[in-house]
Amino acid sequence: MSADPTTGTPNRRTFLYDEHVASGAKVVPFAGYDMPVQYPLGVLKEHLWTREKAGLFDVSHMGLCWLHGPDHETTARALEALLPADILNLKPGQQRYSQLLADDGGILDDLMVTRPAGAEGDGTLMLVVNAGCKDEDYRHIAAKLPAGVRLEIDHERSLIALQGPKAVGALRGFIPGVEQMTFMSGRTATLDGHRVHVTRSGYTGEDGYEIAVLNDHVASAWKLLTAHSDVEPIGLGARDSLRLEAGLCLYGHDIDTSTSPIEARLQWSIQQRRRTEGGFPGASRITAELANGPSRRRVGIKPSGRAPAREGTEIRDANGKPIGTITSGGFGPSVNGPVAMGYVESDHAALGTPIQLVVRGKPMPATIVNLPFTPHRYVR
Repeated sequence: MSADPTTGTPNRRTFLYDEHVASGAKVVPFAGYDMPVQYPLGVLKEHLWTREKAGLFDVSHMGLCWLHGPDHETTARALEALLPADILNLKPGQQRYSQLLADDGGILDDLMVTRPAGAEGDGTLMLVVNAGCKDEDYRHIAAKLPAGVRLEIDHERSLIALQGPKAVGALRGFIPGVEQMTFMSGRTATLDGHRVHVTRSGYTGEDGYEIAVLNDHVASAWKLLTAHSDVEPIGLGARDSLRLEAGLCLYGHDIDTSTSPIEARLQWSIQQRRRTEGGFPGASRITAELANGPSRRRVGIKPSGRAPAREGTEIRDANGKPIGTITSGGFGPSVNGPVAMGYVESDHAALGTPIQLVVRGKPMPATIVNLPFTPHRYVR
């Protein structure tokens, strides 16, 4: 078992660790866990497999928790005091993406919120937060909840994600009716004889599902799904290149406490009622940025050559003036070339703007382009 090099704390392992090792995965430390970065197939082929067929990801390092209150309105309003999404009007079985915000409007973390379907879920919300932030998130949320609403950390379930155009065909053989689900919806189901919670969502830009499975049963579910001819296990390396091509933010890189949702081009996740009523941390800043525009914006960047621009690369305008920084960058297997995201001053954020990227001390030509690099294929 590896350990955090700064603290000496042993990394945790998911309940699928033995499956990864048995499959020949290369395991690396990530967010306090020993996680598979790739399998024998390799990152490039794993990426393309997911785009063409279906990839299965272990995302059990993420933080799964529940909010429980006396009724939906009470629980929703308690959560709305922490984030800018409209949770009050979330319908049973519907999921929404949002951000936990600091008092100044900076992003503490981004998360998924699901209102369970069925009357038995009234007053309950399911939250999934990022692995590296989850302990801080739990403390932050619990400290801010009003009387009558409580946080329950779910230690009993693991999370797996089945992503790609063949995901629906693979999963419907085990869970009839999943093909009728729409993007950002959730329901309970039975997989391999055991109760699971399924959402039609994911973080690759592809159609797919995230499945919460009891820890004792997740290995059997993993084996069942990977035995399907269209399904391969996929590691964190391809997960990162897939989300980058899809133009999706990675917390701690593309968004953090220094960025607002508007700077990050996440304004679509703030529904009109919340924009009008406010009542969330940083509302004055976010309202002002919605009205007047932020001073900088997250943009897509396409280097002109073949050399990738990595995180931290300085961005300059055509005259050599520094205007921003790359936050995510690498090779995009589906587009067969380098792709990147970063922040630039708003005056330089227009599509088609020529820029320079300082790679290994040399300015390299690039262009501001639209996101995503690969079209989303969600089923709405």
